[in-house]
Amino acid sequence: MADDKTELNVDKMPEPKIAPGVQVKSLDLPTNPVVVLLSILVALATLCLAYVAAEIVLPIVLALVLKLLFQPAMRLLEKLHFPRTLAALLLILFVFGAIVGIGGAISGPATEWAAKLPEGIPRLQERLKFLNEPVKALQTFLHQVDSFMQQGSATSGGSGSTIAATLFAGTTHFAASFFETIVILFFLLVSGSTFLKRMVEILPNFKEKRQVVELSQDVEKNISAYLVTITVMNGAVGLATGIAMWLTGLGDPVLWGVAAFLLNYVPIMGPLLGVGIFLLAGLLVIDRLWLALLPAALYFVIHVAEGEIITPVLLARRFTLNPVLVIIALIFWFWMWGVPGAILAVPMLAITKIVCDGIRPLAAIGHFLSGDE
Repeated sequence: MADDKTELNVDKMPEPKIAPGVQVKSLDLPTNPVVVLLSILVALATLCLAYVAAEIVLPIVLALVLKLLFQPAMRLLEKLHFPRTLAALLLILFVFGAIVGIGGAISGPATEWAAKLPEGIPRLQERLKFLNEPVKALQTFLHQVDSFMQQGSATSGGSGSTIAATLFAGTTHFAASFFETIVILFFLLVSGSTFLKRMVEILPNFKEKRQVVELSQDVEKNISAYLVTITVMNGAVGLATGIAMWLTGLGDPVLWGVAAFLLNYVPIMGPLLGVGIFLLAGLLVIDRLWLALLPAALYFVIHVAEGEIITPVLLARRFTLNPVLVIIALIFWFWMWGVPGAILAVPMLAITKIVCDGIRPLAAIGHFLSGDE
């Protein structure tokens, strides 16, 4: 407006901040509006493909992220003069053995708690009388869903429990996706650098070759550090939570420790869900009300100490992501790929920021993805 005395001085605005240690070299990306529009359409088409072909794309993306997580261990084994194939096989066997062992350890307690839940609804109604109406509405909804699924089973001529069949189908799908991820991960660990070598070979000039190598190394270094740090801290959260639940009388410390470990991979949403789970578990088995609230309170304190104090100090300013965009990424990828998508949302956002920070024409996007320092 003409009478507005406040003017925006574009020349004095700060340039987009580039991540420390990243050497920025332009790749001469196209600036033609038509080409930019086509790039946007290609990105949208890629997202559509990721949604439609999720059963294929998701294991590949998960394997790529896990490869970054295990890369430091691969280097350590190679320094110890292990052949690359043997090192990859040892890591795969370690992951598979850990998952099978933990799954076997928590399957029994998880089944027992699942059996307690229907029987504990009257107890919850008694202790939370002010929530009687919502609980009744939930019971009615669950009853209607179960009746609908049973009717669908009768119509299709199926027999047995529809819910059990659905769970079996989900388990089968998970097992297939897990096997695909493990196979892809093994070959990425053995010969993952082949893609980088081929890309460097086909680029036309030395400047672009060097830029690709530097970006690849920066992504691997930063994302590996992020994933290793987060995994170690999640393990500490799981250990502390398991001990706290055992001390409060909730029991099954391995089950609760594993639950806290996994939930902590999903920022914000995971811990909120964890508070609800521990609150529900406490109300189900602990008689005194203030003691029943203690498991959720202790879990919340552990999460705050880890998420707001310890982990930020360890990661320093390596990953200062816009919290609003983190929430949007969590919601979007959860809609796209479910729980695995929510777990992969932040690593993928961090990779995008690192790549944008390393390419001058995309530095503004990297700056937009950054949070307050």
